[in-house]
This record gives sequence, structure tokens and C-alpha cells, in this order.
Amino acid sequence: MTECRSERVRFHALGSREVRAGFDGGDISSDAGGLLLREVEKRTGIVERLAACFRDYRDPRWVEHSVVQLVAQRVYGLCLGYEDLNDHDELRSDPLLAVLVEQSDTRGERRKRARDRGQALAGKSTLNRLELSPKEGAGRQVYKKIGRDEEAMDRLMVDVFLEAHPEAPAEIILDLDATDDPVHGSQEGRFFHGYYGHYCYLPLYIFCGEFLLGARLRPSNIDGAAGSVEELDRIVGQIRERWPHVRIIIRADSGFCRDAILSWCEAQPGVDYVIGLAKNSRLTGTLEPDLDRAEREFRRTGEAARRFRDFSYRTRQTWSRSRRVIGKAEYLARGRNPRFIVTSLPKTSHAPADLYERLYCARGDMENRIKEQQLGLFADRTSTATMQANQLRLYFSSFAYILMQALRRLGLQGTELAHAQCTTIRLKLLKIGAQIRVTVRRVWIRMAAGYPGADLLARILANLRKIPLRC
Repeated sequence: MTECRSERVRFHALGSREVRAGFDGGDISSDAGGLLLREVEKRTGIVERLAACFRDYRDPRWVEHSVVQLVAQRVYGLCLGYEDLNDHDELRSDPLLAVLVEQSDTRGERRKRARDRGQALAGKSTLNRLELSPKEGAGRQVYKKIGRDEEAMDRLMVDVFLEAHPEAPAEIILDLDATDDPVHGSQEGRFFHGYYGHYCYLPLYIFCGEFLLGARLRPSNIDGAAGSVEELDRIVGQIRERWPHVRIIIRADSGFCRDAILSWCEAQPGVDYVIGLAKNSRLTGTLEPDLDRAEREFRRTGEAARRFRDFSYRTRQTWSRSRRVIGKAEYLARGRNPRFIVTSLPKTSHAPADLYERLYCARGDMENRIKEQQLGLFADRTSTATMQANQLRLYFSSFAYILMQALRRLGLQGTELAHAQCTTIRLKLLKIGAQIRVTVRRVWIRMAAGYPGADLLARILANLRKIPLRC
């Protein structure tokens, strides 16, 4: 980007005027709004603390890009819409991204090798070595010498959630869900999944509202609930360290209705659950009178009718005890639609209709959060060969989501984008064209004069400046 190209390109004329373009505008970036992410980072330290989860075994004599800069480059790149490592062979020349990752040599003028000068940041090969480094034993590797502590990354996700609350809430809801992550090569751990109809991974996600607390990559030849108890035990235990008395509700669909999960919740003080229950002939038979009444009401009114029944139920083989089940007897234009949930919440405080419609059905918002991360922050770019490396890519995507969610939570409050998804935030706030000029004393960012969100950006920056910087 530091070399101006004088070639001119001729386009169709505007009336009597020629229309010509050239590549001589100097240092120009399309991502000037990324400076907002840097302001969020200065106040939360999300990227810096993520980088602290890595251990660098490289010879410092030859290191030009610190681990913090490598991690920041990868996370900021995902936030700005660059999903592939190949993108970074062009991005490494962008002085705006150099500013974001705290690279003082914004034009790469002090690089050791002549062929690297003019490229301040790491290229795809360096970032690829970061991703392919083993979790353990990196110090014995020849080229891939940056190890990582995934347990520390897991704890950091929960720490960010805890730090966002100045006081312990009375109650929180943890949502669990699994989704498909399609693979298109011969990656380790790939299996064909009959339900989704393709080769994929089956990552497990745990959210609390908009906060991502866990993202675990798994092969798809397992039960969708596999590993849930271990993840819940870890996350709930960490939450209890900070908030010993908070009430916790575990919420999930019928894919997580397993006796191990239900029994674990029942054994934990202050932990309840509301989980979908797959229908069967015994359950549907219990609802027959209510389904008949709902059908008669539908025939009379022409509108969807539903009734609820509260009863005790135990499976013949898989459950260790009887549990409270709520059945929804619903009749729609397409016919009967019975649904069931199982819960440990008491009847005295949670009526069946309210528990099903207000509490359980709200879990659908978690699916929006998963789509936001998978589609908007490229959690599905798990195309490298090993499960370890693909798990690291999932971590990078997860922390890109956490950084974007922090921008939404801290900067966009009170604005028209307070509930915008990451893709909308990127389009409206981060993708701003700007000319960049670096002097000895200043970095000048001249944004496009026609940018329609200038006032909004000023309000967001004012919101962020109310938050103290991290020491």
C-alpha cells in the first residue's frame, strides 16, 4: 500500500467528461471503523488476555511479530470480515490494521528482510504456523513454536461475562445447543451426520443471553449432548466462585434431555432445568383429552388453540426417577402439534403455560447467536487438517464474537444499533473508507466525508470514553 501505482483506468464518460481512475491515492483503508474495536479492547483487554493464554518458544532474536500482535491480527481480521488466512497476505500492508494491533512501524520500514519491507504485519504463513502449533510440546518444534492453554481460554470466556456485571444477578439462564459445522475435505474428526445430511463437526455452544461462555468443537459421530455435564460443571463452578448464591437455570432442547444432565442439575444446589422432551406414544396419550378439546376450539374459532397439562412422568429405562413434565396440546391449521418439556422448577412458582411460553420458548434466541457467530464471524471456517487447529480457529471466532458483543454492549447502548447483529455493525460502523497518513507525531485517519454515520460514531465513542481504560 505504500507504493503508488500511476496506471490509469478509463471508464465510460460522464457526459462530455472523461472518467479515469488510478491507483495513486496513497494509503487508504476500508476498515477505519475498526478503531472502535481498538477502543473496546483498551477498556476490556479481551485480545491481550487471550494472547496471554499462549506461550511463545520462538527465539526472540528473530521475532518481528509478538504473540499479542498475531492474535490481535487474527481476531480483528475476523471482526472486519476477513475469514481466511490468505486475506492477510494483502492485509499485512494495511497501516490501519497495524494501528489496531499496536504495531508502531505501521509501514514495515524496519523489517529485517528487504522483501518484507512495506508489509508491517504477519502474512498467512506466520499465522498458519500459529494455528498449527500443538497445544503441548511446542518448545520442541522446529517451526511451530507457540503453545497454548485452552483451559485458560475457556476461563477467559466466563471471566468476561462475570466482569460485565457489577453485581451478581439474582438469576441467570444457561442455554446449551449443538449445531452442524460442515467440512469439505479430509479433516481429522469428520463424520457423516444422518440428521444434517453431510460431513460435519458438531460443536457444543453454551450462552447466557448474548454472552458466549463455551464453544467446544466435537466430531459428529457422537450424541449431541456428549460432554455437556463436563462443560456445565466447569462453567457453573467458575460462576459460583464469583457468585456463590446466584440461581441458575439450564435450558436446552430435547437433544439434551439425558438423565446424566438432569441428575447433575438435581445434585447441584441452586441449579434448575427446563429442557425439551421428545414426544412418544405414552406422552401423547396423556395429552389426548386436551388435544381433543384444542381441536374442537380450533374448529369453532379457526385460530390456533392450545392447552397445557402438568403431570409426573418417568421413562421405562433411561431415567433414574420421576420428574415434572409439562405437555402442550396444540392444534394448528396443519393438525395436532403436541410438545413436551421436563423441568425441576416447582409448580408453586411456575405455572405450566408461563413456564413453556415465556421461559422455554425464549431459548430460540440462542440459535440467533450461534448463526451470528457462524455466519458473521466465520466459526465454520474449520478447514485445517487437525481437530486441535480447528478448535483454535473456533476460539478465534469466539473471541471475535465476544469483542463485537462488547462493542454492542458498551458502545452501542442507547443508539439505533443497540441490538444489531455483527454483520450489520460491520457494514454500518467498521467499513469506513479512510486515507491514512503517518507522521512522526501523529497518525492521521481521514475518513470519507460522505460517511452517513458520523454522528452515530461520535456517540459511540462518547459512550466508550465513559469507561475507564485498563491499567
